[in-house]
Amino acid sequence: MNLLLAEVAQATQRLAAAGVPSPRFDAEELAAFVHGVKRGELHHVKDADFDARYWEAVARREAREPLQHITGRAFFRYLELQVGPGVFVPRPETESVVDWAIHAVRAMDVVEPLIVDLCTGSGAIALAMAQEVPRSRVHAVELSEDALRWTRKNAEGSRVTVHQGDALSALPELDGQVDLVISNPPYIPLTEWEYVAPEARDHDPEMALFSGEDGLDTIRGIERTAHRLLRPGGIVVIEHADTQGGQVPWIFAEERGWADAADHPDLNNRPRFATARKAMP
Repeated sequence: MNLLLAEVAQATQRLAAAGVPSPRFDAEELAAFVHGVKRGELHHVKDADFDARYWEAVARREAREPLQHITGRAFFRYLELQVGPGVFVPRPETESVVDWAIHAVRAMDVVEPLIVDLCTGSGAIALAMAQEVPRSRVHAVELSEDALRWTRKNAEGSRVTVHQGDALSALPELDGQVDLVISNPPYIPLTEWEYVAPEARDHDPEMALFSGEDGLDTIRGIERTAHRLLRPGGIVVIEHADTQGGQVPWIFAEERGWADAADHPDLNNRPRFATARKAMP
């Protein structure tokens, strides 16, 4: 074992003791970042090349600063995104939401599908949709100026059109034309603040996390926006907490102009997102 791998083993113990959920992965990822190699190449780093700044990075992670803030990057499906303070760090569970949406759009008989991502944050969802549905036209909406700085960095050179605006009143010029609306909105109840992991509670923007007493305020607003934007037969896909699976489909009720409202599990088989289709007139 080389020096770096021995240090990674010590770092893993420290991170585990601090309550970090994935201590080994994070210790290796930080080592790879600091030394400019891939995780699978750590054993190639010579002892003489060990960089003591590794322990500065470990100390930051030990204090529960998000791994992605330390490295400045987040991986989402086939993307490497720039992230940092002021923007929500995309989570792996959202990948299953996007996967469902991509298959739904591909199944549509539309040459150039029109897609809107509300509460886009880093742009992860919008950029994944644009990348994996090649002829799509994708619009990403974000209210926060701090988050938008990251959105625009990530969207540079892509086909995604970025808009600053409120998800509840966004893009009236597209009313009735959109094929799919997708969103990972804030959905944590204000009453659960103390139970949120420190990485999110202390570092993600509050406006990307919390949404009223039951966590559903923004989703209720997006329901109206999605109905306004979608063409008849268009689809909405919206992420929610695993504890809200029994509630969100009811927001997309038939009497409000929806059909086929349903819930779907993530890769851990927990309720993760709801979908509905705008009813035909």
